[in-house]
Amino acid sequence: MKKIILTAIAVLGFTFANAQTGGFAKGDVFVSGALTLASEKTGDDKSTIFEIEPKVGYFVTENIAIGGKLGYRSVKDVSDAFKVGAFGRYYFTPASQFSVFGQAGLDYSNIKDKVSDAKANEFGVNAGLGLSYFLSNHFAIEVVWAGLGYRVSDNGGDGADKTNIFEFGSDLRAVQFGVVYKF
Repeated sequence: MKKIILTAIAVLGFTFANAQTGGFAKGDVFVSGALTLASEKTGDDKSTIFEIEPKVGYFVTENIAIGGKLGYRSVKDVSDAFKVGAFGRYYFTPASQFSVFGQAGLDYSNIKDKVSDAKANEFGVNAGLGLSYFLSNHFAIEVVWAGLGYRVSDNGGDGADKTNIFEFGSDLRAVQFGVVYKF
């Protein structure tokens, strides 16, 4: 009986050791992003929201990935926004199935208010932490928490006061979950 238990433990150990998947390496490319479809109704007022923001990253070294994103957000009959951004990540454990990373990014948004026909430009910088866990060689789930950010909006210019926003968050409701595909 003792030999059967030890054999079963050894087989399971080898199975789990060989089942290690995923991880990143120099030259890898990954895609991720956001897609939102929402509808909100309060009394007779109804809002429909559509947002898409694909993101692509490239590993320039084993630990460093750089990338960009493009985005569009529309709140029907209220506003449209176009976004472009760049980011950099440093992975502390890039080749393992479970990776921890730090991330910094720059964003630019052009926002048009459909009600007042006003336009605004917004610039932002942010930094945060993240985790990736590979489910297979190509798919990973990702958790990102942007803990520090600064944005400035010109509120349409033409003498309007600028809005400056500094954020330092411990708000765990702001954690983003996603799926990553590695080529």
